[in-house]
Amino acid sequence: IAKRAVQAARLGGHDVVILDTAGRTHIDEPLMVEMADIKKVSSPHEILLVADSLTGQDAVNLAKSFDERVGITGLVLTRMDGDGRGGAALSMRAVTGKPIKLIGTGEKMDGLEEFHPKRIADRILGMGDIVSLVEKAAETIDAEQAAAMARKMQSGKFDLNDLAQQLQQMSKMGGMGGIMGMMPGMGKMKDQLAAAGFDDKMFRRQLAIISSMTKAERANPDMLKHSRKKRIASGSGTDAAEINKLLKMHRGMADMMKAMGGKGKGGGLMRGMMGGLASKMGLGGMMPGGGMPDLSKMDPKQLEALQKQAQAAGLGKGLPGGLPGGGGLPGLPGGMKLPGLPGLGGGGLPGLGKKK
Repeated sequence: IAKRAVQAARLGGHDVVILDTAGRTHIDEPLMVEMADIKKVSSPHEILLVADSLTGQDAVNLAKSFDERVGITGLVLTRMDGDGRGGAALSMRAVTGKPIKLIGTGEKMDGLEEFHPKRIADRILGMGDIVSLVEKAAETIDAEQAAAMARKMQSGKFDLNDLAQQLQQMSKMGGMGGIMGMMPGMGKMKDQLAAAGFDDKMFRRQLAIISSMTKAERANPDMLKHSRKKRIASGSGTDAAEINKLLKMHRGMADMMKAMGGKGKGGGLMRGMMGGLASKMGLGGMMPGGGMPDLSKMDPKQLEALQKQAQAAGLGKGLPGGLPGGGGLPGLPGGMKLPGLPGLGGGGLPGLGKKK
């Protein structure tokens, strides 16, 4: 099968062929022989061992055995978004002497990241990972969409379509847990947020509610009366109470966005967060509107300096704007508070202050 796959790829003019072998969680002699045979017929440029970062010593033994029998060129660690501290990463690197090339932080292609030792060490120590956060934001936030959102907010408009777009942006950046894990001093708050019901499951329910609305209802939430809420609840698998929470959150965010628009700010929640973070680090103005820095204009030394700049700006002891204690959000004018993340001292996100 491997031989035919390589031949078909050559005939089809494909540059890359990935041969995915059967998974192994323990040493299996017949499968190790099969691996050696596949290597012989395919002559691969890279042999990457994909290992679960949470399996501990078993993964280390497996890596050592694979390297001795087949000769790996690198490691890929999955489930690096979990609660484990990634100790297997250090052990496998030490035992095999081979570099960790990629890490997996999700189940989709966008969850595959290049491995940066210092960034991972900072995450493990709870110091955040500013560089990766900025990179994810730059990849996720579309400049044209952000500009369109800014113009819309300056006119005082923020409907449920816009809210859905903001929730989707947060999801693409790794969800609430992923974003919090990369913010300095915020990693420990993930459990508090989850306990308050403010997690990725809540985002998915809210997106399901918005998707169950008609085009007119999303554009004008004021028309949502009891009968319409009952229909939406049935279509989204939720109840009227959750719909009311969503509408209350939307009203709070609409007021915030209107205030941002009045002061010339814009681009949405994610852009506001990242823009404020960049300005606190002395990187403001690298993107029109004072938002995200343009990473394409930054050399590797500048990227590596981001973390040091963040710590020098005091971000290692909590985000500017008093977010841990006062609910503030960087980038919002006048220390404006996001209407409110539960547990951040801002009074709770509208409708989500307490878990019932």
